[in-house]
Amino acid sequence: MVKLEENLRLGKQSVEEKLKQILLFFIPDQCHDTYLLEHRFTDVPCFKALVSKLLGFAIIAGSLLVKVPQIMKIYKSKSAEGVSFIAVLLDLIAITSHMAYSYVNGYPFSSWGDTSFLAFQTLVIAELILYYQCYPILSYVFSMAYGGFAYTLCSGKTPLHVLTTMQSLNIPILLIGKLSQAFTIYQNRCVGQLSAVTVFLLLGGSLARIFTSIEETGDPIMIITFCSSTFANALIAFQVICFWNNKPARNSEQTYTSAQSSAAVKGRTKCD
Repeated sequence: MVKLEENLRLGKQSVEEKLKQILLFFIPDQCHDTYLLEHRFTDVPCFKALVSKLLGFAIIAGSLLVKVPQIMKIYKSKSAEGVSFIAVLLDLIAITSHMAYSYVNGYPFSSWGDTSFLAFQTLVIAELILYYQCYPILSYVFSMAYGGFAYTLCSGKTPLHVLTTMQSLNIPILLIGKLSQAFTIYQNRCVGQLSAVTVFLLLGGSLARIFTSIEETGDPIMIITFCSSTFANALIAFQVICFWNNKPARNSEQTYTSAQSSAAVKGRTKCD
């Protein structure tokens, strides 16, 4: 009987230790006593830290599928019309630079983990754009080149000051890339194969990342980067709302057979 009670006590302690380890994964060390010993669950600094952690992991979970709607839309239509390759390329460079900068600096995974999944999905979008623009070989070469680029940045072989500079350059890179996409939408007067779901998820993610960056890293470069990203994503989201009902014009050769009609159609804009 005594041995059974001892085993139950040890089992209870083991469960408590595991629960503590799980909680410590979501709360900073300084909040251990506040929550587990003093039971002050309304402590504002610790509550903000807990919310930041949970929000960070929620963003990571969401990032697993955030660009899948965009990928599927391009794949099903067999066209990347309306999606700017320059914007996607610059976005990929910015995401990878941010991932490497955060990883090498040892920031919590909850503050940057989504970039690893976003980088992969953005790479797939870039490959699809090249593939459907009749450059299949170039799409494979691009993938291999990107793999070497990402490994060099994340392997620790790139000096930290270089990564810091690249992270600083993310601000103009993001703005140029997003504004390039915004210009494409404005020029065509339609969203083409751009996924509205992806656009709004990216806007929500970048907005939430401002809060998590403030709470978990305090890095001013990262905070300014996400503020810039939020502004650019908001602009594209606004355009999606404005031009959502506009449809791409059919190719003139498919719609009209006469040369006179074809010439008339060529003078039109790309989207009705």
